[in-house]
Amino acid sequence: MPVGLIDADGVVSSQSFAIFDGPLWLVSIISSKLHLTWIATVCGRTRTDFAYSNTLGWNTFPIPPLTEKNRADLVRSAEEILLAREAHFPATIADLYDPDTMPADLRAAHERNDEVLERIYIGRGFRNDTERLEKLFELYTKTTSSEGAKRKVVRR
Repeated sequence: MPVGLIDADGVVSSQSFAIFDGPLWLVSIISSKLHLTWIATVCGRTRTDFAYSNTLGWNTFPIPPLTEKNRADLVRSAEEILLAREAHFPATIADLYDPDTMPADLRAAHERNDEVLERIYIGRGFRNDTERLEKLFELYTKTTSSEGAKRKVVRR
């Protein structure tokens, strides 16, 4: 999923979504296999592209409580992804994420990101997308239950 940072002068088109003043660790989450699996399941696709929805996809994506160490680890992962992209300037996102030609350092940064995030969720990497979805829907159910809704924490 293409995700990045823009400065205050950047313009977000009507075909994009933005989180203004969001913490850097969100880049790690949004660019993860875990988030992409959720989006593919709850939002679906339009032709070959994901039909991302902030209401259906982002607002429902369950994030467990994060410690300061978790956030620091996710920030480091996001930085590694962004730095790997920058190392291949002026390549476009389309160039960088072509599955046949994706740079090895960028692929490795994403793999490390997935490992860091999945350890936060279950203490190890997930075996497959089915296991990812089982955990995500379990967390979603806890979050949206009447008891869980009382404990819901704002992400910032």
